[in-house]
Amino acid sequence: MSKQWASTIKQSAVLLRTRLVLPRYTSKSITMRPIQTQSTSTIPSIPPLAPVAHTAATTHTPLHKPFKTTFNKLLVANRGEIACRIIKTARKMGIKTVAVYSDLDANALHVQMADEAVHLGPASSSESYLSIPRILSAIQRTGAEAVHPGYGFLSENPTFVKVLEQNDITFVGPKASAIAAMGDKIQSKLIAKASGVHCIPGFDGQVDSVEEALRIANQDIGYPVMIKASAGGGGKGMRIACVLMAVHPTIRNDKELRDGFKLAKQESKSSFGDDRMLIEKYIDHPRHIEVQVLGDNFGNVVYLPERECSIQRRNQKVIEESPSVHVDVETRRKMGEQAVALAKHVGYNSAGTVEFLVDSSRNFYFLEMNTRLQVEHPITEYVTGLDLVEQMLYSAANHPLTLKQDQIGIKGWAFESRVYAEDPEKYLPSVGRLLTYQEPLAIQGKVRCDSGFVEGSEMHVEYDPLICKLATHGHTRQEALQHMVKALDEYVIKGVTHNIPLLRAVFAHPRFQDGKQITTHFLAEEYPNGFQTEQLSKEAVQQLAAVTGSLWMKKEARNWQGNLSTPPTALSMWIHITDEQSQQVVKSQIKVKHLQGTEFEAYSADGTFRFSTKWPLNGLLAHSLVGDTKKPLVLQYLDPLDMGFRIQYHGSKYKVNVYSQEQSDLSKYMKTQSIAEQNKIIASPMPGRIISIAVNEGEEVVEGSELVVVEAMKMQNILRTPQSGIIKKIHVQAGHNVKSGQVLIEFQDEASGSSHVP
Repeated sequence: MSKQWASTIKQSAVLLRTRLVLPRYTSKSITMRPIQTQSTSTIPSIPPLAPVAHTAATTHTPLHKPFKTTFNKLLVANRGEIACRIIKTARKMGIKTVAVYSDLDANALHVQMADEAVHLGPASSSESYLSIPRILSAIQRTGAEAVHPGYGFLSENPTFVKVLEQNDITFVGPKASAIAAMGDKIQSKLIAKASGVHCIPGFDGQVDSVEEALRIANQDIGYPVMIKASAGGGGKGMRIACVLMAVHPTIRNDKELRDGFKLAKQESKSSFGDDRMLIEKYIDHPRHIEVQVLGDNFGNVVYLPERECSIQRRNQKVIEESPSVHVDVETRRKMGEQAVALAKHVGYNSAGTVEFLVDSSRNFYFLEMNTRLQVEHPITEYVTGLDLVEQMLYSAANHPLTLKQDQIGIKGWAFESRVYAEDPEKYLPSVGRLLTYQEPLAIQGKVRCDSGFVEGSEMHVEYDPLICKLATHGHTRQEALQHMVKALDEYVIKGVTHNIPLLRAVFAHPRFQDGKQITTHFLAEEYPNGFQTEQLSKEAVQQLAAVTGSLWMKKEARNWQGNLSTPPTALSMWIHITDEQSQQVVKSQIKVKHLQGTEFEAYSADGTFRFSTKWPLNGLLAHSLVGDTKKPLVLQYLDPLDMGFRIQYHGSKYKVNVYSQEQSDLSKYMKTQSIAEQNKIIASPMPGRIISIAVNEGEEVVEGSELVVVEAMKMQNILRTPQSGIIKKIHVQAGHNVKSGQVLIEFQDEASGSSHVP
């Protein structure tokens, strides 16, 4: 570690000592609770990824065989997909694994995959996955030699690392000093500057109050500004305040700054136990681009190809790709060299990521360093052929890095979609059981699913809503993109709301497909009111009508079984297609003729075309090839209806009703159920916990007033009233857990209101 490092952190020495100097751990210092050890030796083994030759550009298997000696037993201090991901690599390296789990995760996939599993405690993370004493007790009971933290939970907790070191347990990750230095955004910015890394203009220090933030924004930096939690990460504790250009270019958005500072401080305290804030200039038209680094215990550090992570909602990544369309060879080299300089400055010895904001002129600025394995690491594995978990294990086992910088190239292109259990319109989490769950077919070198769930698994409000990381790879960006679109079309999830409609729409969007005008504002600009299903084109309606008509014919043919006569080979139908989000209905009159096998012909007022449809009766997926060009079309068959069925097309859900001419004529007389406007109540738009209530019963409130703050997945949301009125009844208290749709506040009859999440 350089001498410069010691002088750089002098300003934060007290903080650093507080975080790192801990009493030596002894078994007496732990409050023990009964811990159940579960053997998983009877669970069928899950085969590792098939090995592929080193020369293949599309593999994510390691470069070197046989595997080097590392550890006999590894405890994975995490859950869900990342725990499963780590276990897979450990298994192929011959390392026995130990899973840990909370009450809610007793039957989780990562528990089944591991050789052993230890129960930690209740559902609350603080009593299970974040409990250092309980993790240590699990290590003692199982004899694990090393711990891989995954990401989140204890992965960037220097105290945890120090306690492990004091007990001769290896942490698969960087040193405690590097985590502490880079985990504090105020301190990390000072270190980055000292390392020669480009930094965003801002206030170099902690911002203690709203008044100080307002002064800095108005007098020192100027709007727009970003307020960030010093200890933050994952988009939590981060808010943006912009210029109110619509009012007057010289007026600053002090109101947004006041609200944002308050919420960011609360979120940071809730998520990290640390509410220190910093403020810096917000970069217009930014792209979020990051550089993966690998280091060892011998001072060697290399950088890998960049990842673009600009498609974000609520400052949290949704889609990533590698490499970036925006980065040229020279910019890649400069960013990589600065990332390596920073890593060497703090003695970094594992996998880590240096994140940058990049403007339209390719100027780049240090954002933060994540001292752990990133969620989006699969796309780096695709374009390098490396297994990053394997590399972390080698470094932790004190093996020197064998990679040289000039050996690292870029092999093709890769995308990752984060499939979340959440509403794609407002990004609100969804909980429940995966009633039907079928991932797209994993194709070596082309399609990869990193998930921690199976059909029947539960999604819980206590944990992150990530279901799966879906990654695709191709020789070109277009090829990787096509693989992703097909994989999303074939991804079947029933039982919880999911964001596949949004993901599918982004990948089909001309602006994203071009790639040159992507910024972190993409979702806000393209879907300012949240994701809305795109209106079907005339061509799409005709194709959907034809294909769904052929499915209906196959279903109807079943009713002819046992009859002496044969089912008709042609049907004239009216197809009514209802968008379930907007409730808009489109109608198409079409005649479908069955030619032979899977071949059909469709006739309508707009012309005639042939198509083929492969669909096992009532199967989940129907595959069609339409027209002379054999354009692929994939439908998901969701549920039967009295006169049709529900389908998913391009990620969005539709009701399809098939009528005769007479039935179609009569359908306009059918009564439709009216949607009552609940103007007198404020209901929770999500399951979560009440953080605060800003009003009292009998109080008169004006339009836009804050009513309640609801926290879900550690993100805080303000509910406001869109109209003035008088509070009649408050049905909840701070600290209460609430369900989605639960009534929180009721207005008097003369007032009206509904929930609104800004």
